[in-house]
Amino acid sequence: MKHVINIENGITRMPAWRMAQPVNFTLDEGENMAIVGPNGGGKSMLVDILIGRHPLLGRDPDYDFSPSDKPLVSDNIKYVTFRDAYGGDNDRTYYLQQRWNQQEIDASTPTVATRLEKAYGLAGDDTPERRALQQRLYDLFRMGPSLEKYIISLSSGELRKLKLTEVLLSQPRVLIMDNPFIGLDAETREQLRGLLASLSTELGLQVILVLSKSDDIPPFIHQVVEVRDRTVMPKVSLANYMDHRMPTPAHVLSKEKADAIIGLPYHDHEFHSHEVVRMSNVCIRYGKRTILKDLSWTVLNGEHWVLSGQNGAGKSTLLSLVCADNPQNYACDIALFGMARGSGESIWDIKKHIGYVSPEMHRAYQRDLPAIQIVASGLKDSIGLYVKPNPAEYDICRFWMDVFGLEGLENQTFLKLSSGEQRLVLLARAFVKDPELLILDEPLHGLDNRNRRLAKDVIETFCKRNNKTLMMVSHYEDEYPACIDHHLRLTRHE
Repeated sequence: MKHVINIENGITRMPAWRMAQPVNFTLDEGENMAIVGPNGGGKSMLVDILIGRHPLLGRDPDYDFSPSDKPLVSDNIKYVTFRDAYGGDNDRTYYLQQRWNQQEIDASTPTVATRLEKAYGLAGDDTPERRALQQRLYDLFRMGPSLEKYIISLSSGELRKLKLTEVLLSQPRVLIMDNPFIGLDAETREQLRGLLASLSTELGLQVILVLSKSDDIPPFIHQVVEVRDRTVMPKVSLANYMDHRMPTPAHVLSKEKADAIIGLPYHDHEFHSHEVVRMSNVCIRYGKRTILKDLSWTVLNGEHWVLSGQNGAGKSTLLSLVCADNPQNYACDIALFGMARGSGESIWDIKKHIGYVSPEMHRAYQRDLPAIQIVASGLKDSIGLYVKPNPAEYDICRFWMDVFGLEGLENQTFLKLSSGEQRLVLLARAFVKDPELLILDEPLHGLDNRNRRLAKDVIETFCKRNNKTLMMVSHYEDEYPACIDHHLRLTRHE
């Protein structure tokens, strides 16, 4: 059997990037593989070794990409990372996520069509065969209605589809994707699974999926490699792995910590308003596209809502109105905590009472700050620390880090944490000021099964307290906390 990728007793030259044991790994011809394991277990470190990011002592990985005639490893292996879901790997593309900032559109703002055509041109010669592939990708991802849209107006899920289409246009020999299904609605997830399965069969594309949620392993995967405690386990068949994987515990949060959350003191400055949110006939348009149309919605104190709908239906836009981040909100009939927008309250007066986390928040933290400083920034609704917390405030930060299983990581820098650990840090940031309104936009992104259960436990426990209201967006019904008592389903307007 030909090895497309083969590593024998691999040890990275840099000690900081070494696994606990030498790496032995093979990807055989025709195999599709899933790399699974707990957050912080070493999955991303293994991928960095596979793509040659971290050179090895002694023998480098052996690659055999035939029949591909592309000479470079980077041409044959394409890696779509967790961060790519949020706009790119540098600050130059972060603006793509600011989809409500339509005032930034000018002649240089790219459309989906121009971005994809550029990717097509960079990937190879213009041939009938490649044009056929391009059209097939467009059809399978239903890109037609989006081609003329400005990228700045796309939802997170739409951006994910754009990024995947860009990568697939280059026709890699091996495609590695970090949690590709997060941020996608159920229909689009099935589209992606079918697309990858068919491309694997028709084009000889081999797929490696790095998955935190083992339930997401699609049936076209042949082998599974588990990585835990920075150790790469021998690969096993998908059937073998599914039969022997550890079950997710019914609850992860300890009674002691749950009682501590329930027993937190209440603040004198809380609003205690009967109506937390009231919207009347709200309409939001991005250019020619209507996102929200004549939406009237009331959220009462103590209600726990889940928002669902297709990618692009306006879920994140709706939350941006509540958080006062959307400049169109002052043109709408919106009241928060019983106060009409524009009646004298400042954005910061409102944000004092709101805890918020979203996938896009990852992109805001590009400076490699200690994790506890990231959590502490939630006290002041800032990205960095402009006012140094006092010792009591740092104690609160440590409490919430401990709740989310981050004890011992307070001085670990944010960018050196795994993507799942980063998610837990940002969740702790959302809870740290004990908010009256908790807004969670896909809060379980990138979490393994155990940490998903932990986060749900924390949410459910927090919502048992008085004067706590929840808004949550999720594309997975199994992510809904047990406390959910109201459901708003949004419909996409074409």
